Order: sequence, then structure tokens, then C-alpha cells
Amino acid sequence: MKKGYVYILSNKTDEVLYVGVTSDLLRRMYEHRHHLIDGFTDKYNVTKVLYYEGFDRVEDAIRREKQLKGWRREKKFLLIKSFNPELKDMYDTLMSE
Repeated sequence: MKKGYVYILSNKTDEVLYVGVTSDLLRRMYEHRHHLIDGFTDKYNVTKVLYYEGFDRVEDAIRREKQLKGWRREKKFLLIKSFNPELKDMYDTLMSE
């Protein structure tokens, strides 16, 4: 059984939110941070880790990703602030775990 993670990233000014899913959170955050993935996150410099959740099954993470993507921006920020009230970049914390 493969684990899964859903995460929310932003740019430096928190104007852009990106919801993603992965089976390897540390690798994926590194890829976003170092612009190794072409597309939305690279184009809009979305590298700030604001939120993440772990799941025992990747299918559950995918289901949660779809749910979060359907939420309005305000609701996403309420979720983020319940986990990360100061909207700090959690990248270094993740990489040191």
C-alpha cells in the first residue's frame, strides 16, 4: 500500500494557491522549489509550502485533492490557517524531518 499526500503551495505574496498530490512529499517539494517541473507552479513561482496532509492510501489523497480543488479560495485559506496560522513556508521543516 502506497502512502499519499495532498499539499497546498503559494507564491511569496500568497496571491496564488496550488493544490497538488504526490506519493513522495519531500521529493515533490524539492522539485517545485528548484523549478524542476514545467507548468503552473514554475510559471507563477509557486514554491512556498503552506499546508500538507498525509494519507495511508494514495487514492485517499487524490480524493482529498479533488475536494480541495473544488473549494473557494477563502475556504482554502481557513484550512491553511488552522494548520499554519502565520502562513510560514514549511519547506525547511519538511526537508529536516
